[in-house]
Amino acid sequence: MPFLVVIGLQVLCIVHLMRTGRNPLWLTALIFLPVVSAIAYLIVEVLPGMGSNRHVRTARAKAIDTIDPERALRAARDALGLADTAANRLGVADALAALGRHAEAVPLYRESIAMTPGEPDIRSQNKLALSLFETGQAAEALMLLDASPAPAGQSERDRQTLLRARVLDHRGSKQEALDLYADLITRMPGEEARCRYAALLIEQGWERKALGVLEEVEGRMKRLSRHQRAMDAGMYRWATEALAGLRAKGVA
Repeated sequence: MPFLVVIGLQVLCIVHLMRTGRNPLWLTALIFLPVVSAIAYLIVEVLPGMGSNRHVRTARAKAIDTIDPERALRAARDALGLADTAANRLGVADALAALGRHAEAVPLYRESIAMTPGEPDIRSQNKLALSLFETGQAAEALMLLDASPAPAGQSERDRQTLLRARVLDHRGSKQEALDLYADLITRMPGEEARCRYAALLIEQGWERKALGVLEEVEGRMKRLSRHQRAMDAGMYRWATEALAGLRAKGVA
């Protein structure tokens, strides 16, 4: 069995060498010194390249977060302990929000905005609005969104609009939320807007329209890698189950 492992490793290294066009001197070493050269090849040629791969980096970061979810929070608090600045308070708030601890994040977002000279940063205000919404303070979140100017960048404008749609949906303004979602899905990357749009359509009885939206999500989902789908596993699971439910009811 160890012999087969060595041969397999040797073959993988040679295939990688041929596909990537690395130094041909490696081929001689891999043939005549299979164990030592294969280990050296992995260290020198394969592992550094993996570090620059976005999907590998994402998977590695996700694994680290799973094992030690408060790692980023500790680092942010250490930075705040060294320097009590608006940016460092914002960093702690962001880390808390990422952990779902929005009630703890809210005062830090407020303090960071208050400590920042000049006009409040729109992105920080949007983050505060999100945490307010997540802690059940939808009315204040909407007031903050209404008072904030439109962000300059399209991406930030879309994130702000997505939050506004969620708040309006929560407060019962269903048609306004539907209109915002319908506009967002024409350009916003990712599937969150589509899934929230589909969920609201189903709630309002527009099942056929929701089916079309979810079929678009399904089509894109099939083109994603396993690692990409894992990043939003809960959302894709909901979309798959909702789509199956609509098809089981005969919606077409």
